[in-house]
Amino acid sequence: MNVQRGTPVPAADAEESKRRIDAGALLLDVREDDEWSAGHVAGAVWIPLREMQMRRAELPVHKEIVVVCRSGARSAKVTAALLAWGHDAVNISGGLQAWVAAGLPIVTDDDTAGEVI
Repeated sequence: MNVQRGTPVPAADAEESKRRIDAGALLLDVREDDEWSAGHVAGAVWIPLREMQMRRAELPVHKEIVVVCRSGARSAKVTAALLAWGHDAVNISGGLQAWVAAGLPIVTDDDTAGEVI
């Protein structure tokens, strides 16, 4: 992913991101395996950052994509790349930490309460 540094990307807080997802946007989680296993948003699509370049064709072109990582840094890079590739994308400011701080749930693969690591 070649992305220009310092270029701001569209961002939304956790509550606005949840509204976008509820309205039909796809939630893309770009965290690593152990982070995903510890907790993720139910219904999210998971493509670790290291796989994004080779798996980008799996993402819809005509649907908004809301991107999340733990703190918002990795997801900002992916958001910028998605925009460059022609997608409509927005980063969750503060990442999954902000999501949980806003009282929004995360789960594990067995549907129990998750945690952010």
